[in-house]
Amino acid sequence: MVANGVLVLNRNWTAIHVCSLERAITLLVQGLAQVVDENFRTYDFGSWRELSDYVEYEGNRFIHATSFRLMIPEVILLTHYHRVPPRAVKFNRRNIYVRDDFRCQYCGCKPPREELTIDHVVPRSRGGRSEWENVVLACQSCNARKGSRLLAESPMHLARAPKKPNWINIVRHSLQAQNRPAWQRFVDAAYWNVDLED
Repeated sequence: MVANGVLVLNRNWTAIHVCSLERAITLLVQGLAQVVDENFRTYDFGSWRELSDYVEYEGNRFIHATSFRLMIPEVILLTHYHRVPPRAVKFNRRNIYVRDDFRCQYCGCKPPREELTIDHVVPRSRGGRSEWENVVLACQSCNARKGSRLLAESPMHLARAPKKPNWINIVRHSLQAQNRPAWQRFVDAAYWNVDLED
């Protein structure tokens, strides 16, 4: 979910993921996607290129080729898509922080980001693995207090059991962090219509 990420909608206008700008342009050039503007109008690569020639620089971002410039799309609609892809969330530090709301899962405090650590609920020294269900954010104090003990061996308790986050919550966080109003209506619809996990 980088700053130049492009929201991808499937053929029925449901948000399915965020791709890189390079991937979005490739899909447009190949005719596999269309740009969606703020008024729900769609543009193929040729019409988007023509529109880009008539838009002022102010307030719009562009990429430049040798013979033309192209507005950077924020939302694309796939034209040849028949199934919803698996909506996987990468297991990485950023997504752990987002899942746990940048908050210690033991005491609930929200210290500066650099004072948070990733704690293994079942320590690696005791056979714990680095996976969604075994890692949580912890402030430095709580992490040191727990040490290499199991929860049952310490007086500490988790605010909530760790689990793999839903992809839409990660996208919503990215949306809020980047202030992408063009994404809002599609991400909100996906948020309210997504299946809940058991």
